[in-house]
Amino acid sequence: MKTALTIAGSDSGGGAGIQADLKTFAAHGVFGTSVITAITAQNTREVSGVLELPVEIIAQQFDAVCSDFEIGAVKTGMLSSTAIIEIVAQKVRQWKIEKLVVDPVMVAKSGDKLLRDDAVQAMRELIFPLALVVTPNLPEAGVLCGEKVETRSEREAASRMIWEMGALTETKNRREFYVMLKGGHDEKSEEVIDLLFDGESFQEYSASRINSQNTHGTGCTFSAAICAELAKGRSTPDAVATAKKYISAAIAQAPQIGQGHGPLQHFPVL
Repeated sequence: MKTALTIAGSDSGGGAGIQADLKTFAAHGVFGTSVITAITAQNTREVSGVLELPVEIIAQQFDAVCSDFEIGAVKTGMLSSTAIIEIVAQKVRQWKIEKLVVDPVMVAKSGDKLLRDDAVQAMRELIFPLALVVTPNLPEAGVLCGEKVETRSEREAASRMIWEMGALTETKNRREFYVMLKGGHDEKSEEVIDLLFDGESFQEYSASRINSQNTHGTGCTFSAAICAELAKGRSTPDAVATAKKYISAAIAQAPQIGQGHGPLQHFPVL
């Protein structure tokens, strides 16, 4: 059995973060391990409290997992501060993680902020250059690029801009790097169109929009599915295709629980 690692915050409501990632890994037949960066008091309606863990225990968790398990792929979720981003980047380099999926979590489905404003630049400069694929949604892409991202041309321009943030090595050589720009926030479209950019061309993944309030943890779950498939040896485009089908089924078969944005069905019938 392949092993994957999630580096993220804990969601007490079980729909996002570490809890969603571990369930998603299991659904894809991958053994899940974790590095918890923060504890949130959270449900389907709101995030009522956040406690960031000390960077020392984040580092110890990382070392404990990577010194014992052969990690096939890693994903990051909630990295709320510059200090946490710095220690995660340091450990990714130390343990020579090659398959890193970065979900640049900024805001919870409830609207609560999960990334400090001063940490956005650290995300761009320290984490993106270590990633194999980053998975921003349209609002996150707008924050990363500093401009509106809505139309097809704006999405392609943002993808190119974000790709430049992570595609160059320290020696200025270009490397394998993908931007997976998610289109779920374009609620005017009947199709959810995601764009995967590899630095040269775009690959489009589309699915019919499912009108549902049960979308809590969608970004976490989607990126965890990509991570699981990468851990199993799939290429990035193939991993994204599998994750796209999985996330559609997870939304469609959501268990209808909670009074706000409900969680997905992490073990859907495919």
